[in-house]
Formats: sequence, C-alpha cells, structure tokens
Amino acid sequence: MKLPSCSTCRRLGVAGLMALGFSAAQAMAAVPASATAAVETMAADAVTVATAVLIAIIGIVAIKFIRKGL
Repeated sequence: MKLPSCSTCRRLGVAGLMALGFSAAQAMAAVPASATAAVETMAADAVTVATAVLIAIIGIVAIKFIRKGL
C-alpha cells in the first residue's frame, strides 16, 4: 500500500478546512439579533481598549526617548 504524497495531504487538509468553514458559517445563520448587537458592542469596546494601550505604549517610549536624550 502506497502512502499519499505530501501535496495530496495538503489538498485534503485545505478541503477539510474549507468544508469546516462553510459548515460553521451555516451554523451561525440563526444567531439572534441581540447576540449580534452584543458582539458588535464588544468589538467596539475592544478597539477602544486597544487604542488606549497603543497610546500608553507610545507615551512610555516617548518618555524613555526624552530621558535618554537629556
């Protein structure tokens, strides 16, 4: 018995992942509107937190740069 080549395994793996992705998309078709709104709100909050963290990091780097220059 001959084992399949690596490219055959990759093709089967990609096909399996695509099938899984399509089935997941179909499973999420009946999500209530309140759940969708909650996820959208959570995403907006996550962007706000990420922006605050980025500004804090830039501030810390700027302070270190100023101290090093003095």
